[in-house]
Amino acid sequence: MLIPQIGGAVGTVSGGCLEGDLIKKAWWLTEAGEPVLRTYSTGVGVDAADEEEELAFGLGCNGTVHILLERVRGGQTPLPLALLRHVQASGAPAVLATVIVSSDDSVRLAERAALDPTGKLHLTLRQAALTRALEADLQSVRQRQSPALQRYRLAGGEVEVLFEYLTPPRRLVVFGAGHDAQPLVSLARQQAWQVAVIDARRHFARRERFPEANQVLHLGIDQDHDLAALLESAAVVVMSHSYSQDRHWLERALRLRPSYIGQLGPRSRTERLLDEIGPISRHLPAYARLHYPMGLDIGGDAPESVALSVLAEITAHFNGRAGGMLMAREAPIHDSVPA
Repeated sequence: MLIPQIGGAVGTVSGGCLEGDLIKKAWWLTEAGEPVLRTYSTGVGVDAADEEEELAFGLGCNGTVHILLERVRGGQTPLPLALLRHVQASGAPAVLATVIVSSDDSVRLAERAALDPTGKLHLTLRQAALTRALEADLQSVRQRQSPALQRYRLAGGEVEVLFEYLTPPRRLVVFGAGHDAQPLVSLARQQAWQVAVIDARRHFARRERFPEANQVLHLGIDQDHDLAALLESAAVVVMSHSYSQDRHWLERALRLRPSYIGQLGPRSRTERLLDEIGPISRHLPAYARLHYPMGLDIGGDAPESVALSVLAEITAHFNGRAGGMLMAREAPIHDSVPA
């Protein structure tokens, strides 16, 4: 969340509960130029006596929110912003470690270490023992691909560090530029996904039909196109409503390395497509990631409903969830950060 000095904000840190207080007080709280850790309590019956240490917000969520406030000076690019730019430009992940609590005078709040998308180490801290420990744990988080919270006992006190696994925007490749692809592209772009639309029919593959898409490509199925980089780790949806196109694009996707493949249409139609591709179709690299019929079972057959169903399944797939109803989930809604 960025809070300009002139007022307002870009981004959010909650569902809208805390932003007003942050916008009002962030610049005042950081007027000394040093980072500040702001703590909010979201329980129902918070004792007023606690408000000196925790700002009480009786939201009924029964939690505590810690928010790190830092000033960004003109002409400077802090490590987190530089890292996010690198992640977005390269399409590769990175890991950021931030000191969020320190009782050691040699380690300051908000000092950082990071592994950029190329694996290069970046440091803003100077404590040698902590630096060595962070290097190993940065690599560990990179391998696990999940955030972590770690405590370190140093000679001068304890330090708590938050590790964030920063991923590039998700990518969606839609084979088929029909009318039902339009709400799918729109919904994906609302989530800031990078979207490419591909069709062999020139009158469908037009920029004016998909103004929100990052790419709209007219590619014939009688030509050889190198799609490896475009499909690498992407979500692929095949929905051209053309049998010959679907067969061609489905086979291309199965031979490459997307993270998800979804085929629109009845199960029997997709089975026929696979049979025509040949016996090898069920042994190709990405077959295990093929979903057909694609989408979650939410009912509704309007293009907007189909788009919602498909994007929900893709999101669940990337997050390692089954996509069921939250009321049936016994665990907390959000995964906890391993400590």
